[in-house]
Amino acid sequence: MLRSMNDLKGYTIGATDGEIGHVTDFFFDDQRWTIRFFVVETGSWLLSRKVLISPFSLMKADWEHKRLPVRITRDEVKSSPDIDTNQPVSRQHEVQYADYYGYPYYWGSDDLWGNGMYNPGMAPPPGLDPSALAKVRAEVAGVYARAEATMRQTDDPHLRSCEAVLGDHLEASDGDIGHVQGMLVDEDNWTIRYLVADTSNWLLGHQVLIPPDWVSDIRWSDARVSVNLTRQLIQDSPRFDPATDLTRQQEQALYRHYERPSYWEREHTSAPDKS
Repeated sequence: MLRSMNDLKGYTIGATDGEIGHVTDFFFDDQRWTIRFFVVETGSWLLSRKVLISPFSLMKADWEHKRLPVRITRDEVKSSPDIDTNQPVSRQHEVQYADYYGYPYYWGSDDLWGNGMYNPGMAPPPGLDPSALAKVRAEVAGVYARAEATMRQTDDPHLRSCEAVLGDHLEASDGDIGHVQGMLVDEDNWTIRYLVADTSNWLLGHQVLIPPDWVSDIRWSDARVSVNLTRQLIQDSPRFDPATDLTRQQEQALYRHYERPSYWEREHTSAPDKS
């Protein structure tokens, strides 16, 4: 199911021994358009320090109560690497973070979350005993060694704040079209599936969805996002109603309109044959 990024802000992050805080922002990488970290305001228990929480930590979400449980303790969070969430997160910071929690590196691979054998949807189930967890972490230790050979700590990790993107101008191939109003995120793998475009300054309040794969250029310094689509094509696209859940039929209509393959078709085609 797809979730509105705006709705996810404010969700409670719950550790195994108490609450950590509330989600205030997300860091995504602008190459794979995937949420890599939740930015969490911890509140008074940790002097309102902001911390990063990886989707690798997540257990089964409690959508009804807007709560995201994680399989880490408050003490682990308290002792985690101190990262200034108001500054760009460097690759070195990510390495320190992953090593501290025992998570694999997601970069340096064609797979979305690393080498394909470990991702948020395959994380250890709740109640995993310490010895079993140690075994899992030992298994992914090999991932570190392989990633280390290709990793350069000075690489630009292309991490961006979702909050900072909101309000950026959207530019079609033939002129301005509106601005970024929000994002829709896939709860299964935390991929950003759509940018929600508000075209009120051109189409009188018409909201539309644009897959980030179709973004041709991002000029962060100018707060502009360009898409290789004409304004007319966007104007004629199916309208998006943020008050209702997006259905697969609506998604299919969107891709038919643009005459482009859907993300589920592309991912199915690119998936390895396991027969």
